Amino acid sequence: MKDELTELVPSLRKFAYSLTGNIHDADDLLQNTLERLLSKPIPEQVTLMAWAFRVCRNCWIDEYRAKKVRTNASDTLSYEVQSANDHVDMDETVTHSMTLKQVSSAMDELPCEQRETLSLVAVQGMSYADASEVLQVPAGTIMSRLARARTKISNLLNGQNEVLS
Repeated sequence: MKDELTELVPSLRKFAYSLTGNIHDADDLLQNTLERLLSKPIPEQVTLMAWAFRVCRNCWIDEYRAKKVRTNASDTLSYEVQSANDHVDMDETVTHSMTLKQVSSAMDELPCEQRETLSLVAVQGMSYADASEVLQVPAGTIMSRLARARTKISNLLNGQNEVLS
């Protein structure tokens, strides 16, 4: 199980970052998730991947409820832009930074369930079935949440304010 869990760590970290919007909070969330995963046995008839993402999501919900405030992702965006590619010219760097900020801001505008779904399917590359298992909702719900999330992000990035959630 520890080898399988080690393989899941990068994906869990990305998922934690998509939930928290801050690299430091994501690392804390990842640590809490791993502690819970290692301290309890995996439930029967559940894949390790689905269980790990579900535990991560539940840890984030617990922390979110306790804090009631999410921090801004600007520190993380600065870090990502600096480490992206040192050979890229300044215009591309500025454009990349603006795009990251716009997408991050648009993601922050999504309701929690749409942000989670978009993160699992579009960022993590999970199938609808896997995301359905992680979030414990029907696959059709995953598809509709994903469609609404994509539409809202597209509208926000194109400057349209009136969108359905």
